[in-house]
Amino acid sequence: MTSSSALPERAGRHCHNALNPFHSAHYFAPELGAEMTGLGVDGRAGYFAARSAPLGAVGAGTVTATFYSFKHELVAQHVPQVWTVTTPQAVLDARLRAVDASLRRCLGDAVESAEMAEAAKLALTAAEGCARHARPLFSAYADLPVPDAPHLAYWHAASLLREHRGDGHLVALLDAGLDPVEALVSHAASGHGMSYRGILATRGWSQEELTAAQERLRARGLLATADELTEAGTALRKDLERTTDRLDRAPYEHLGAAGVARLTELAAGFAKLLVESGAFPQALFGRE
Repeated sequence: MTSSSALPERAGRHCHNALNPFHSAHYFAPELGAEMTGLGVDGRAGYFAARSAPLGAVGAGTVTATFYSFKHELVAQHVPQVWTVTTPQAVLDARLRAVDASLRRCLGDAVESAEMAEAAKLALTAAEGCARHARPLFSAYADLPVPDAPHLAYWHAASLLREHRGDGHLVALLDAGLDPVEALVSHAASGHGMSYRGILATRGWSQEELTAAQERLRARGLLATADELTEAGTALRKDLERTTDRLDRAPYEHLGAAGVARLTELAAGFAKLLVESGAFPQALFGRE
């Protein structure tokens, strides 16, 4: 499915931004915690198990490399020990049950709507344009079967597109010379990333490590004294997103301009419903 009209600038980014909440909402859902607990997996181990399960029973090094922003010592507290308690397939099955239950709770009748079926078809078509090479998380997710139910097929496609863009974004971060903590701090300072409270609560870094990253960014002229990005810092973050856009252009070109516009419209509607349902803890996001 392609379109003769050119893909507008940032169309892929806007579509991804609308799609990503559909993928990520389940990480905050009580249903996922309950499913993981049923497998004998509690706390942060549940997140690492759920997201890395498509890779198989890998070690901490692989998870740290593919997740990028988490401190390795935090990952190593849970991986690979979690795979002595359960299996990747059991986690994948539990995760899909949790996604199903949480989406039905948050979206109600929209789960069975014609718009959901349309969104699933469009997102899966876009995912056909993704490339496996140098994209370990996407490639692992691409080995999974597509669920039959439209809302789960749409979630699966959103996950593919999210991890495809994410894998490319890590390339952009490396090229920009931003280590994991610097990437988190600069994103937070832009006002678009996770808050410092969220970083401290979820990524394993200490306040001292965040402060040291701020100092390194100031030394590079990227961060102002008030924890705001300088002009150079803003330019760097914009360059990062442009590079990510370029590396992630293929699926949206494959879908075509008209399809991207329609998928963005549908995805934004579902994302709005998720936000209104309270699917995301607001304290973890925004500048603080």
